[in-house]
Amino acid sequence: MTSISIPAAHDRTAKYEMVVGLEVHVQLATKTKIFCRCSTDFGAPPNSNTCPVCLALPGALPVLNEHAVDLAIQAALALGCRVQSTSIFARKNYFYPDLPKGYQISQFDEPLAIDGCLRIGTRTDGSPINIRITRVHMEEDAGKSIHDRFAGVTAVDLNRAGVPLIEIVSEPDLRGAGEADAYLRALKQILEYVAVSDVSMEKGSLRVDANISVRLVGETKLGTKTEVKNMNSFSGVVRALEVEFARQCDVVDAGGRIEQQTMLWDASTNEVRPARSKEGSHDYRYFPDPDLPPLIIPLERIDRLERDLPELPAARRERFRTEYPALTAYDIDVLTAGPGIGAYFEHVARPTGDPKAAANWIMGDVMATLKATGGPIEHFTIRPADLADLLILVRDGVVSHTAAKQIFGIMVKTGDRPSQIAERENLLKVSDDSALAAWIDEVFAEHPDEAKRFVAGERRLQGVLVGQVMRKSKGSADPKRVNQLLGERIGT
Repeated sequence: MTSISIPAAHDRTAKYEMVVGLEVHVQLATKTKIFCRCSTDFGAPPNSNTCPVCLALPGALPVLNEHAVDLAIQAALALGCRVQSTSIFARKNYFYPDLPKGYQISQFDEPLAIDGCLRIGTRTDGSPINIRITRVHMEEDAGKSIHDRFAGVTAVDLNRAGVPLIEIVSEPDLRGAGEADAYLRALKQILEYVAVSDVSMEKGSLRVDANISVRLVGETKLGTKTEVKNMNSFSGVVRALEVEFARQCDVVDAGGRIEQQTMLWDASTNEVRPARSKEGSHDYRYFPDPDLPPLIIPLERIDRLERDLPELPAARRERFRTEYPALTAYDIDVLTAGPGIGAYFEHVARPTGDPKAAANWIMGDVMATLKATGGPIEHFTIRPADLADLLILVRDGVVSHTAAKQIFGIMVKTGDRPSQIAERENLLKVSDDSALAAWIDEVFAEHPDEAKRFVAGERRLQGVLVGQVMRKSKGSADPKRVNQLLGERIGT
């Protein structure tokens, strides 16, 4: 079969509607696998995190990881799902080189949780975009086939075999690649807040399969779907959906029929290509796993896990709107993007009493530093209490804003407290007129042309001269008083 790439762009959305449902696999943040005590550490040498259970050796029996169950329940509750008191582990039978048993332990007709919903925004007509979540079920991961390690040979690494997963299956409620992207980002954010997974696509702990079909605009009956796999980024999901949508539209336009099949996405060529005909549930010959009893979860346990859920993104955004009215909608979106950034912000904003200043510093200097270093805010060198102290020094006029920038840079490198740095580096604000006048005289002497033009009435040079004074004083001069003294020199 030949690969398929997107044809010349033209507007298909006026005629056809894209219908998408997503299956998202999420690795749970456990230290050990779902049915054995092997490590789940990422990056270990190939086939080192294995044992008779995850290698499917004769006589080895699975034992369910209790922590994995709790994490799965918390994820389901955070997504508004109803956790079922009884669920069944089943054997999903298929052959693949990196599936040691020849079947995968999963859940089918009696999953862990059902009937969730995730709101991702509003459509142009003002109606909410609510994406129904069909089910959240638990399962084990397969191993990994490696095709590029040895020439002409496929290698198999079974470290991932038995790693605990949840699969989050949505209804086909998404209309377009943009909505799919918004859904995935909202889902990832919720899972980060609940801390059930690191949701890293680079490590394979969040993987997406997309079911896509097309139909005429206004039609209600679903078209034949294909499933697109092998997408390793949200942008890749968007692009793959756009390419497959274009392909299906062209097939229908040409009078053809969409075949239900699995498609592979090739990001390097922007192509989708057929992999195999799409299996149905009957092909997997599901039946209850005889080695695992039904998973029975007491209602008291579900209630406790629900009480222990942290504040979720939507609730935090609403609270920030109420508690911090000085923040813009953009500020709130940035500050609630992850659980760590919001917590850091509040630990700075509360002691300073100036949430807008705290937001500006965090969205500016703090996030720029994190981007440069690549580290999470939880490991940031500057403690929130110390950043709050720095903002208080600025607010109280102890240091200038210019000096505060220098102090911040030193704090990033050393972790020292701002007051210590200000004293050690002579950055305490200088308001003494004689010292300020001396710096102004030096600047005038070093920049005679600008000084002459300023004195002659070229007012726009005042900012330039103030900047030179601040530079000469290493940020310690009181800029307000410097402006006043310059004004006095020209009689204003």
